[in-house]
Amino acid sequence: MINSLKFYIDGAWVDPVSPRPFDVINPATEEPVAQISLGASADVDRAVAAAKAAFPAFSRTSREERLALLEKILAAYKARYAEIAQAISSEMGAPAWLATRAQAATGVAHLMQVMAVLKGFAFEEVRGTTLIAKEPVGVCGFITPWNWPINQIMCKVAPALAAGCTMVLKPSEVAPLNAILLAEVMHAAGVPKGVFNLVNGDGVGVGEAISSHPDIDMVSFTGSARAGILIAKAAADTIKRVHQELGGKSANIILPDADLKKAVAGGVQSCFTNSGQSCNAPTRMFVQAAQHDDAVAIAKAAAEAVKVGDPAAKDTTIGPVVSEVQFKKIQRLIESGIAEGATLVTGGPGRPEGFNRGYYVRPTVFANVRHDMTISREEIFGPVLSILPYESEEQAIAMANDTVYGLSGYVQSGDLDHARRVAAQLRTGNVHLNGAGPDFAAPFGGYKQSGNGREWGVFGFEEFLEIKAVMGYQAA
Repeated sequence: MINSLKFYIDGAWVDPVSPRPFDVINPATEEPVAQISLGASADVDRAVAAAKAAFPAFSRTSREERLALLEKILAAYKARYAEIAQAISSEMGAPAWLATRAQAATGVAHLMQVMAVLKGFAFEEVRGTTLIAKEPVGVCGFITPWNWPINQIMCKVAPALAAGCTMVLKPSEVAPLNAILLAEVMHAAGVPKGVFNLVNGDGVGVGEAISSHPDIDMVSFTGSARAGILIAKAAADTIKRVHQELGGKSANIILPDADLKKAVAGGVQSCFTNSGQSCNAPTRMFVQAAQHDDAVAIAKAAAEAVKVGDPAAKDTTIGPVVSEVQFKKIQRLIESGIAEGATLVTGGPGRPEGFNRGYYVRPTVFANVRHDMTISREEIFGPVLSILPYESEEQAIAMANDTVYGLSGYVQSGDLDHARRVAAQLRTGNVHLNGAGPDFAAPFGGYKQSGNGREWGVFGFEEFLEIKAVMGYQAA
Protein backbone atom coordinates (compact mmCIF):
# COMPACT_ATOMS: atom_id res chain seq x y z
CA MET A 1 0.00 0.00 0.00
CA ILE A 2 2.07 2.88 -1.33
CA ASN A 3 0.24 5.67 0.47
CA SER A 4 0.20 4.17 3.95
CA LEU A 5 2.76 6.58 5.41
CA LYS A 6 1.19 9.68 3.86
CA PHE A 7 -1.93 11.74 4.46
CA TYR A 8 -4.42 12.82 1.83
CA ILE A 9 -4.72 16.60 2.06
CA ASP A 10 -5.96 19.10 -0.54
CA GLY A 11 -6.15 16.50 -3.29
CA ALA A 12 -2.63 15.10 -2.85
CA TRP A 13 -0.71 12.55 -0.81
CA VAL A 14 1.60 14.46 1.52
CA ASP A 15 4.16 13.58 4.16
CA PRO A 16 3.32 14.16 7.83
CA VAL A 17 4.76 17.28 9.39
CA SER A 18 6.57 15.05 11.91
CA PRO A 19 6.52 11.34 10.98
CA ARG A 20 5.55 8.92 13.77
CA PRO A 21 5.59 5.34 12.43
CA PHE A 22 2.91 3.03 13.79
CA ASP A 23 2.43 -0.66 13.00
CA VAL A 24 -0.98 -1.96 11.91
CA ILE A 25 -1.28 -5.43 13.43
CA ASN A 26 -3.05 -8.38 11.86
CA PRO A 27 -5.00 -9.78 14.86
CA ALA A 28 -4.94 -13.31 13.44
CA THR A 29 -1.14 -13.47 13.39
CA GLU A 30 -0.12 -10.69 15.81
CA GLU A 31 2.29 -9.55 13.06
CA PRO A 32 2.40 -6.14 11.34
CA VAL A 33 0.40 -6.03 8.11
CA ALA A 34 1.31 -2.43 7.27
CA GLN A 35 2.75 0.72 8.77
CA ILE A 36 1.16 4.16 8.93
CA SER A 37 2.29 7.45 10.40
CA LEU A 38 0.42 9.04 13.29
CA GLY A 39 -0.40 12.68 12.70
CA ALA A 40 -0.50 15.68 15.00
CA SER A 41 -2.29 19.01 15.33
CA ALA A 42 -0.12 20.57 12.60
CA ASP A 43 -1.38 17.96 10.12
CA VAL A 44 -4.96 18.63 11.19
CA ASP A 45 -4.39 22.36 10.67
CA ARG A 46 -3.31 21.72 7.08
CA ALA A 47 -6.27 19.48 6.38
CA VAL A 48 -8.80 21.84 7.94
CA ALA A 49 -7.37 24.79 6.00
CA ALA A 50 -7.84 22.81 2.78
CA ALA A 51 -11.40 21.86 3.70
CA LYS A 52 -12.23 25.44 4.68
CA ALA A 53 -10.86 26.80 1.40
CA ALA A 54 -12.83 24.24 -0.60
CA PHE A 55 -16.13 24.81 1.17
CA PRO A 56 -17.40 28.00 -0.55
CA ALA A 57 -17.25 26.50 -4.03
CA PHE A 58 -18.33 22.96 -3.12
CA SER A 59 -21.24 24.13 -0.98
CA ARG A 60 -22.66 25.94 -4.01
CA THR A 61 -22.55 22.95 -6.36
CA SER A 62 -25.90 21.81 -7.65
CA ARG A 63 -27.80 18.69 -6.71
CA GLU A 64 -27.03 17.29 -10.16
CA GLU A 65 -23.29 17.93 -9.79
CA ARG A 66 -23.16 16.19 -6.43
CA LEU A 67 -25.19 13.24 -7.72
CA ALA A 68 -22.78 12.86 -10.63
CA LEU A 69 -19.85 12.96 -8.20
CA LEU A 70 -21.42 10.31 -5.96
CA GLU A 71 -21.99 8.09 -9.01
CA LYS A 72 -18.29 8.35 -9.85
CA ILE A 73 -17.34 7.54 -6.26
CA LEU A 74 -19.62 4.48 -6.34
CA ALA A 75 -18.01 3.26 -9.57
CA ALA A 76 -14.50 3.82 -8.20
CA TYR A 77 -15.43 2.07 -4.94
CA LYS A 78 -16.76 -0.96 -6.77
CA ALA A 79 -13.52 -1.12 -8.76
CA ARG A 80 -11.55 -1.44 -5.49
CA TYR A 81 -14.17 -3.51 -3.66
CA ALA A 82 -12.11 -6.69 -3.30
CA GLU A 83 -9.10 -4.73 -2.00
CA ILE A 84 -11.25 -2.93 0.56
CA ALA A 85 -12.72 -6.21 1.82
CA GLN A 86 -9.26 -7.77 2.05
CA ALA A 87 -7.88 -4.77 3.95
CA ILE A 88 -10.71 -4.95 6.48
CA SER A 89 -10.15 -8.65 7.02
CA SER A 90 -6.41 -8.29 7.53
CA GLU A 91 -6.51 -5.26 9.80
CA MET A 92 -9.42 -6.09 12.12
CA GLY A 93 -9.89 -9.83 11.70
CA ALA A 94 -13.30 -10.14 10.04
CA PRO A 95 -13.71 -13.45 8.19
CA ALA A 96 -13.30 -13.00 4.44
CA TRP A 97 -16.96 -13.84 3.82
CA LEU A 98 -18.12 -11.20 6.32
CA ALA A 99 -15.68 -8.58 5.04
CA THR A 100 -16.92 -9.16 1.49
CA ARG A 101 -20.65 -9.71 1.98
CA ALA A 102 -21.28 -7.27 4.85
CA GLN A 103 -18.39 -5.02 5.82
CA ALA A 104 -17.38 -3.73 2.37
CA ALA A 105 -20.98 -3.97 1.17
CA THR A 106 -22.11 -1.27 3.59
CA GLY A 107 -20.06 1.27 1.63
CA VAL A 108 -22.13 0.57 -1.46
CA ALA A 109 -25.37 0.56 0.53
CA HIS A 110 -24.77 3.98 2.10
CA LEU A 111 -23.74 5.56 -1.21
CA MET A 112 -26.82 4.25 -2.98
CA GLN A 113 -29.11 5.26 -0.13
CA VAL A 114 -27.79 8.82 0.08
CA MET A 115 -28.11 9.24 -3.69
CA ALA A 116 -31.76 8.21 -3.44
CA VAL A 117 -32.26 10.77 -0.65
CA LEU A 118 -30.49 13.55 -2.53
CA LYS A 119 -32.54 13.05 -5.70
CA GLY A 120 -35.80 13.94 -3.98
CA PHE A 121 -34.72 16.15 -1.10
CA ALA A 122 -36.39 19.57 -0.71
CA PHE A 123 -33.66 22.06 0.19
CA GLU A 124 -36.05 25.04 0.03
CA GLU A 125 -39.66 25.58 1.04
CA VAL A 126 -41.73 28.77 1.18
CA ARG A 127 -44.02 29.03 4.20
CA GLY A 128 -46.20 32.11 3.99
CA THR A 129 -43.80 34.91 3.08
CA THR A 130 -40.72 33.16 4.53
CA LEU A 131 -38.23 30.91 2.78
CA ILE A 132 -37.00 27.94 4.81
CA ALA A 133 -33.65 26.88 3.34
CA LYS A 134 -31.47 23.93 4.30
CA GLU A 135 -27.77 24.53 3.69
CA PRO A 136 -24.56 22.53 4.31
CA VAL A 137 -23.28 22.80 7.87
CA GLY A 138 -19.69 23.51 6.81
CA VAL A 139 -16.38 21.80 7.52
CA CYS A 140 -16.89 18.43 9.23
CA GLY A 141 -14.48 16.39 11.34
CA PHE A 142 -15.02 12.64 11.37
CA ILE A 143 -13.54 10.28 13.96
CA THR A 144 -14.38 6.67 13.20
CA PRO A 145 -13.87 3.22 14.82
CA TRP A 146 -12.31 -0.10 13.84
CA ASN A 147 -15.17 -2.58 14.28
CA TRP A 148 -17.24 -1.80 11.15
CA PRO A 149 -14.72 0.63 9.68
CA ILE A 150 -15.94 1.43 6.15
CA ASN A 151 -19.56 1.39 7.34
CA GLN A 152 -18.92 4.11 9.89
CA ILE A 153 -16.79 6.11 7.49
CA MET A 154 -19.21 5.99 4.58
CA CYS A 155 -22.34 6.70 6.62
CA LYS A 156 -20.70 10.04 7.48
CA VAL A 157 -18.74 10.85 4.30
CA ALA A 158 -21.51 10.05 1.80
CA PRO A 159 -24.26 12.27 3.30
CA ALA A 160 -21.75 15.04 4.03
CA LEU A 161 -20.71 15.10 0.37
CA ALA A 162 -24.34 14.95 -0.73
CA ALA A 163 -25.16 17.93 1.50
CA GLY A 164 -22.26 20.00 0.13
CA CYS A 165 -19.93 19.79 3.14
CA THR A 166 -16.16 19.41 3.16
CA MET A 167 -14.39 17.16 5.64
CA VAL A 168 -11.38 15.82 7.52
CA LEU A 169 -11.42 12.12 8.40
CA LYS A 170 -9.46 10.42 11.18
CA PRO A 171 -10.06 6.68 10.95
CA SER A 172 -9.08 4.35 13.76
CA GLU A 173 -5.32 3.91 13.84
CA VAL A 174 -5.99 0.23 14.58
CA ALA A 175 -7.77 -0.31 11.24
CA PRO A 176 -6.81 2.54 8.88
CA LEU A 177 -6.06 0.70 5.64
CA ASN A 178 -9.64 0.68 4.33
CA ALA A 179 -9.73 4.46 4.81
CA ILE A 180 -6.53 4.91 2.82
CA LEU A 181 -8.09 2.90 -0.01
CA LEU A 182 -11.20 5.08 0.25
CA ALA A 183 -9.05 8.21 -0.14
CA GLU A 184 -7.64 6.67 -3.32
CA VAL A 185 -11.23 6.03 -4.44
CA MET A 186 -12.10 9.68 -3.81
CA HIS A 187 -9.09 10.82 -5.81
CA ALA A 188 -9.89 8.50 -8.71
CA ALA A 189 -13.49 9.75 -8.75
CA GLY A 190 -12.34 13.36 -9.12
CA VAL A 191 -13.53 14.72 -5.78
CA PRO A 192 -12.43 18.39 -5.84
CA LYS A 193 -9.26 19.30 -3.97
CA GLY A 194 -9.81 19.94 -0.28
CA VAL A 195 -13.31 18.46 -0.12
CA PHE A 196 -12.16 15.14 1.37
CA ASN A 197 -9.05 14.98 3.57
CA LEU A 198 -7.54 12.08 5.51
CA VAL A 199 -5.21 12.37 8.51
CA ASN A 200 -4.25 9.18 10.34
CA GLY A 201 -3.54 9.35 14.05
CA ASP A 202 -4.64 8.53 17.55
CA GLY A 203 -7.16 10.28 19.76
CA VAL A 204 -4.64 12.40 21.62
CA GLY A 205 -2.71 13.56 18.57
CA VAL A 206 -5.46 13.99 15.95
CA GLY A 207 -8.87 13.32 17.49
CA GLU A 208 -8.52 16.06 20.07
CA ALA A 209 -7.21 18.51 17.46
CA ILE A 210 -10.24 17.84 15.26
CA SER A 211 -12.69 18.12 18.16
CA SER A 212 -11.34 21.46 19.37
CA HIS A 213 -10.47 23.06 16.02
CA PRO A 214 -12.14 26.47 15.63
CA ASP A 215 -12.59 26.05 11.86
CA ILE A 216 -14.45 22.76 12.11
CA ASP A 217 -18.20 23.35 12.25
CA MET A 218 -19.31 19.85 13.16
CA VAL A 219 -17.65 16.76 14.62
CA SER A 220 -19.17 13.31 14.15
CA PHE A 221 -17.77 10.50 16.26
CA THR A 222 -18.43 6.78 16.57
CA GLY A 223 -16.79 4.89 19.41
CA SER A 224 -16.81 4.45 23.15
CA ALA A 225 -18.77 6.57 25.61
CA ARG A 226 -15.52 7.40 27.41
CA ALA A 227 -13.99 8.91 24.26
CA GLY A 228 -17.29 10.56 23.37
CA ILE A 229 -17.26 12.50 26.63
CA LEU A 230 -13.74 13.77 25.91
CA ILE A 231 -14.72 14.81 22.39
CA ALA A 232 -17.81 16.67 23.60
CA LYS A 233 -15.73 18.54 26.18
CA ALA A 234 -13.06 19.42 23.60
CA ALA A 235 -15.74 20.68 21.22
CA ALA A 236 -17.56 22.77 23.82
CA ASP A 237 -15.31 25.83 23.67
CA THR A 238 -16.11 26.40 19.99
CA ILE A 239 -19.85 25.56 20.31
CA LYS A 240 -19.66 23.24 17.30
CA ARG A 241 -22.28 20.69 16.49
CA VAL A 242 -21.42 17.30 18.01
CA HIS A 243 -22.91 14.08 16.68
CA GLN A 244 -22.10 10.82 18.46
CA GLU A 245 -22.87 7.13 18.07
CA LEU A 246 -21.53 5.41 21.17
CA GLY A 247 -21.81 2.11 23.02
CA GLY A 248 -24.61 -0.31 23.66
CA LYS A 249 -25.74 -3.18 25.85
CA SER A 250 -28.71 -4.32 23.82
CA ALA A 251 -31.44 -6.52 25.27
CA ASN A 252 -32.99 -9.42 23.39
CA ILE A 253 -36.35 -10.17 24.99
CA ILE A 254 -37.63 -13.63 24.09
CA LEU A 255 -41.31 -13.78 24.99
CA PRO A 256 -42.93 -17.08 26.02
CA ASP A 257 -44.96 -17.21 22.80
CA ALA A 258 -41.85 -17.15 20.58
CA ASP A 259 -40.36 -20.13 18.75
CA LEU A 260 -37.75 -20.73 21.45
CA LYS A 261 -35.26 -22.73 19.36
CA LYS A 262 -35.31 -20.24 16.49
CA ALA A 263 -35.18 -17.19 18.76
CA VAL A 264 -32.33 -18.42 20.96
CA ALA A 265 -30.19 -19.81 18.13
CA GLY A 266 -30.72 -16.63 16.13
CA GLY A 267 -29.85 -14.52 19.16
CA VAL A 268 -26.57 -16.39 19.65
CA GLN A 269 -25.65 -15.90 16.00
CA SER A 270 -26.46 -12.18 16.12
CA CYS A 271 -24.49 -11.72 19.33
CA PHE A 272 -21.38 -13.49 18.00
CA THR A 273 -21.30 -12.03 14.46
CA ASN A 274 -18.15 -9.97 13.84
CA SER A 275 -16.70 -11.67 16.95
CA GLY A 276 -19.23 -9.76 19.05
CA GLN A 277 -17.67 -6.44 18.03
CA SER A 278 -20.87 -4.59 17.17
CA CYS A 279 -22.24 -1.76 19.29
CA ASN A 280 -25.81 -2.99 18.67
CA ALA A 281 -25.15 -6.68 19.35
CA PRO A 282 -27.89 -8.43 21.40
CA THR A 283 -25.62 -9.33 24.30
CA ARG A 284 -28.31 -9.66 27.01
CA MET A 285 -30.81 -12.42 26.31
CA PHE A 286 -33.92 -12.31 28.52
CA VAL A 287 -35.77 -15.62 28.78
CA GLN A 288 -38.86 -16.45 30.84
CA ALA A 289 -37.70 -18.35 33.95
CA ALA A 290 -39.70 -21.47 33.11
CA GLN A 291 -37.93 -21.66 29.73
CA HIS A 292 -34.45 -20.79 31.02
CA ASP A 293 -32.97 -24.29 31.09
CA ASP A 294 -34.31 -25.16 27.63
CA ALA A 295 -32.94 -21.88 26.28
CA VAL A 296 -29.53 -22.60 27.84
CA ALA A 297 -29.34 -25.97 26.11
CA ILE A 298 -30.19 -24.39 22.75
CA ALA A 299 -27.67 -21.58 23.28
CA LYS A 300 -24.95 -24.06 24.24
CA ALA A 301 -25.44 -26.05 21.04
CA ALA A 302 -25.53 -22.91 18.91
CA ALA A 303 -22.39 -21.48 20.50
CA GLU A 304 -20.46 -24.72 20.17
CA ALA A 305 -21.34 -24.83 16.47
CA VAL A 306 -19.53 -21.51 15.95
CA LYS A 307 -16.24 -22.14 14.16
CA VAL A 308 -13.44 -19.87 15.35
CA GLY A 309 -10.65 -19.74 12.83
CA ASP A 310 -8.39 -18.07 10.32
CA PRO A 311 -10.28 -15.19 8.67
CA ALA A 312 -9.19 -16.51 5.26
CA ALA A 313 -10.67 -19.98 5.81
CA LYS A 314 -14.01 -20.62 4.12
CA ASP A 315 -15.54 -22.46 7.10
CA THR A 316 -14.67 -19.79 9.68
CA THR A 317 -17.67 -18.32 11.49
CA ILE A 318 -15.76 -15.75 13.54
CA GLY A 319 -12.17 -14.59 13.47
CA PRO A 320 -10.09 -12.96 16.20
CA VAL A 321 -11.00 -9.82 18.06
CA VAL A 322 -9.17 -6.73 16.87
CA SER A 323 -6.28 -6.26 19.29
CA GLU A 324 -4.43 -7.35 22.40
CA VAL A 325 -6.15 -4.55 24.33
CA GLN A 326 -9.59 -5.88 23.38
CA PHE A 327 -8.56 -9.48 24.03
CA LYS A 328 -7.41 -8.66 27.57
CA LYS A 329 -10.55 -6.64 28.30
CA ILE A 330 -12.79 -9.51 27.20
CA GLN A 331 -10.80 -12.01 29.27
CA ARG A 332 -11.17 -9.78 32.33
CA LEU A 333 -14.93 -9.58 31.87
CA ILE A 334 -15.30 -13.34 31.34
CA GLU A 335 -13.36 -13.88 34.58
CA SER A 336 -15.67 -11.42 36.34
CA GLY A 337 -18.72 -13.40 35.23
CA ILE A 338 -17.28 -16.55 36.75
CA ALA A 339 -16.20 -14.76 39.94
CA GLU A 340 -19.63 -13.14 40.42
CA GLY A 341 -21.45 -16.46 40.21
CA ALA A 342 -22.90 -16.68 36.71
CA THR A 343 -23.14 -20.20 35.29
CA LEU A 344 -20.51 -20.75 32.59
CA VAL A 345 -22.36 -22.78 29.97
CA THR A 346 -19.63 -22.96 27.33
CA GLY A 347 -16.46 -21.15 26.39
CA GLY A 348 -14.62 -19.29 29.10
CA PRO A 349 -11.19 -17.71 29.54
CA GLY A 350 -8.25 -18.22 27.23
CA ARG A 351 -7.89 -18.96 23.54
CA PRO A 352 -9.88 -21.73 21.87
CA GLU A 353 -8.23 -25.13 21.67
CA GLY A 354 -5.57 -25.30 18.97
CA PHE A 355 -4.65 -21.59 19.06
CA ASN A 356 -1.46 -20.36 20.68
CA ARG A 357 -1.36 -16.97 18.93
CA GLY A 358 -3.82 -14.48 17.50
CA TYR A 359 -6.45 -12.63 19.52
CA TYR A 360 -8.98 -15.45 19.36
CA VAL A 361 -11.70 -15.64 22.02
CA ARG A 362 -13.73 -18.69 22.96
CA PRO A 363 -17.44 -18.20 22.12
CA THR A 364 -18.87 -17.89 25.62
CA VAL A 365 -22.36 -18.22 27.08
CA PHE A 366 -23.30 -17.43 30.67
CA ALA A 367 -26.62 -18.49 32.21
CA ASN A 368 -28.40 -17.52 35.44
CA VAL A 369 -26.98 -14.03 35.03
CA ARG A 370 -28.21 -11.49 37.54
CA HIS A 371 -29.06 -8.01 36.38
CA ASP A 372 -26.47 -6.47 38.72
CA MET A 373 -23.52 -8.54 37.45
CA THR A 374 -20.69 -6.82 35.59
CA ILE A 375 -21.27 -8.89 32.45
CA SER A 376 -24.86 -7.62 32.40
CA ARG A 377 -23.86 -3.98 32.86
CA GLU A 378 -20.64 -3.40 30.91
CA GLU A 379 -20.21 -3.49 27.14
CA ILE A 380 -17.92 -6.49 26.53
CA PHE A 381 -17.45 -6.14 22.75
CA GLY A 382 -16.62 -9.79 22.28
CA PRO A 383 -18.39 -13.11 21.62
CA VAL A 384 -19.93 -13.31 25.09
CA LEU A 385 -23.67 -13.81 25.72
CA SER A 386 -25.47 -13.35 29.03
CA ILE A 387 -28.79 -15.15 29.58
CA LEU A 388 -31.01 -13.54 32.23
CA PRO A 389 -34.19 -15.23 33.49
CA TYR A 390 -37.30 -13.12 34.14
CA GLU A 391 -40.59 -13.82 35.87
CA SER A 392 -42.90 -11.31 34.19
CA GLU A 393 -42.92 -9.32 30.97
CA GLU A 394 -42.89 -6.12 32.99
CA GLN A 395 -39.74 -7.25 34.79
CA ALA A 396 -38.01 -8.07 31.50
CA ILE A 397 -38.80 -4.65 30.08
CA ALA A 398 -37.67 -2.91 33.26
CA MET A 399 -34.34 -4.76 33.28
CA ALA A 400 -33.86 -4.15 29.57
CA ASN A 401 -34.28 -0.42 30.11
CA ASP A 402 -32.19 -0.28 33.29
CA THR A 403 -28.90 0.55 31.56
CA VAL A 404 -27.00 3.72 30.72
CA TYR A 405 -27.19 2.67 27.07
CA GLY A 406 -30.06 2.75 24.62
CA LEU A 407 -28.79 1.93 21.15
CA SER A 408 -30.74 -1.12 20.10
CA GLY A 409 -33.17 -3.75 21.29
CA TYR A 410 -34.61 -7.04 20.08
CA VAL A 411 -37.98 -8.66 20.70
CA GLN A 412 -39.03 -12.20 19.71
CA SER A 413 -42.67 -13.26 19.74
CA GLY A 414 -45.04 -15.51 17.85
CA ASP A 415 -47.54 -12.64 17.88
CA LEU A 416 -46.35 -9.56 15.96
CA ASP A 417 -48.74 -7.26 17.83
CA HIS A 418 -47.31 -8.56 21.10
CA ALA A 419 -43.78 -7.83 19.89
CA ARG A 420 -44.84 -4.33 18.83
CA ARG A 421 -46.30 -3.58 22.27
CA VAL A 422 -43.05 -4.57 23.97
CA ALA A 423 -40.96 -2.62 21.42
CA ALA A 424 -42.96 0.52 22.20
CA GLN A 425 -41.76 0.31 25.81
CA LEU A 426 -38.03 -0.05 25.08
CA ARG A 427 -35.90 3.08 25.51
CA THR A 428 -33.69 2.47 22.50
CA GLY A 429 -33.07 4.09 19.14
CA ASN A 430 -33.60 0.83 17.23
CA VAL A 431 -35.71 -2.25 17.89
CA HIS A 432 -35.53 -5.43 15.78
CA LEU A 433 -38.63 -7.62 15.79
CA ASN A 434 -38.36 -11.36 15.18
CA GLY A 435 -34.92 -11.30 13.62
CA ALA A 436 -35.41 -8.32 11.32
CA GLY A 437 -32.14 -7.09 9.83
CA PRO A 438 -30.83 -3.55 9.31
CA ASP A 439 -32.63 -0.96 7.18
CA PHE A 440 -30.23 1.52 5.58
CA ALA A 441 -33.06 4.00 5.10
CA ALA A 442 -33.99 3.95 8.79
CA PRO A 443 -32.35 6.17 11.43
CA PHE A 444 -29.45 4.61 13.32
CA GLY A 445 -28.52 6.01 16.72
CA GLY A 446 -29.40 5.77 20.36
CA TYR A 447 -30.93 7.12 23.52
CA LYS A 448 -29.07 8.04 26.72
CA GLN A 449 -25.32 7.35 26.70
CA SER A 450 -25.53 5.62 23.33
CA GLY A 451 -25.20 9.03 21.73
CA ASN A 452 -27.08 11.86 20.09
CA GLY A 453 -28.21 12.50 16.54
CA ARG A 454 -28.92 9.88 13.90
CA GLU A 455 -27.13 8.33 10.94
CA TRP A 456 -28.35 6.54 7.79
CA GLY A 457 -30.96 7.60 5.26
CA VAL A 458 -32.63 11.00 5.26
CA PHE A 459 -32.17 11.28 9.02
CA GLY A 460 -28.39 11.07 8.70
CA PHE A 461 -28.41 13.39 5.72
CA GLU A 462 -30.22 16.12 7.65
CA GLU A 463 -27.51 16.04 10.36
CA PHE A 464 -25.25 17.83 7.84
CA LEU A 465 -27.65 20.69 7.14
CA GLU A 466 -28.23 24.05 8.81
CA ILE A 467 -31.67 25.70 8.63
CA LYS A 468 -32.02 29.29 7.49
CA ALA A 469 -35.22 31.38 7.51
CA VAL A 470 -35.42 34.28 5.02
CA MET A 471 -38.30 36.55 6.02
CA GLY A 472 -39.99 38.70 3.37
CA TYR A 473 -38.81 36.31 0.66
CA GLN A 474 -42.31 36.23 -0.83
CA ALA A 475 -44.24 39.44 -1.39
CA ALA A 476 -47.17 39.77 1.00
